[in-house]
Amino acid sequence: MFLPGKKWSDNNNVSIQAHGGCVIYYNSKYYWYGENKNGPTIPSTCCGYRVDVIGISCYSSNDLCNWTNEGIVLSSHSEDISHDLHVSKVVERPKVIYNKKSQKFVMWLHIDNQDYCKAKAGIAVSDRPTGPFTYLKSISPNDVDSRDIGLFQESDGKAYLIHSGDWNKTLYISKLTDNYLSVSGEFVKCCIDQSREAPVIFKRNNIYYLITSACTGWYPNASLYATSNSIFGRWQLKDNPCKGKDSELTFGCQGTFVLKIPNIEDVYIFMADKWNPCNLADSRYVWLPISFKNDTPEIVWKDKWKHI
Repeated sequence: MFLPGKKWSDNNNVSIQAHGGCVIYYNSKYYWYGENKNGPTIPSTCCGYRVDVIGISCYSSNDLCNWTNEGIVLSSHSEDISHDLHVSKVVERPKVIYNKKSQKFVMWLHIDNQDYCKAKAGIAVSDRPTGPFTYLKSISPNDVDSRDIGLFQESDGKAYLIHSGDWNKTLYISKLTDNYLSVSGEFVKCCIDQSREAPVIFKRNNIYYLITSACTGWYPNASLYATSNSIFGRWQLKDNPCKGKDSELTFGCQGTFVLKIPNIEDVYIFMADKWNPCNLADSRYVWLPISFKNDTPEIVWKDKWKHI
């Protein structure tokens, strides 16, 4: 049973720390990755509030409701201030996909300084879903700045990075190399000059969907969705997929991922973060089902619900 916005604890009855993350399904088990913010919230010169970097957490589950803490799978660095993962930096929105050819789990994440001027995408790899992940490098995809990111993987194994660039004015969708460790050079711009962030791509019935938020920092706003018949096609911004009370604020949340439940037809979960700027460790999770009416997505608030 999902209880959106309520406190969600792991197998040790400790609040789950997996913010801005994603879920993958591998060998009949789910793995949830996200930012660990279990530290004091302190003032930040750019965004008002921050938690010093702790690392990326991983949790495992057989049913999506009950989660086992697998620990920190990508840790921060406390000594080398120049390191991308130093505690003073910004490490956000981790996304993980599995590469069948290399048999590696590949993580991409937003890497930045406190002033958000570095704006790069970081890459880490692991042989196992539960890590540890080895941090490789950070890049400027196609020589542009990169802030909020997402990943999308086709059924044929092709994978794509989507990120906000041009100081958050435009979204870029870049094809990854075969090993998923860099961009291939093929890319397209979408939502040009629309100032969208928190990009989430998923696919249904050969239609690609993109859900994004506006750029208002920790504070919620109205989501918008766009559609395209091709990942590199023309993306058309349409409407807010959220319906009902507080839909104009995405129910107080910001999207981070859409999970398609494997082996069950037409079950999609919209994963979102309900940020608590003054106590980021107590930010909550809102998972809601996506329904469709003539290929139009709708996300309706539910106090509680089951996915099967």
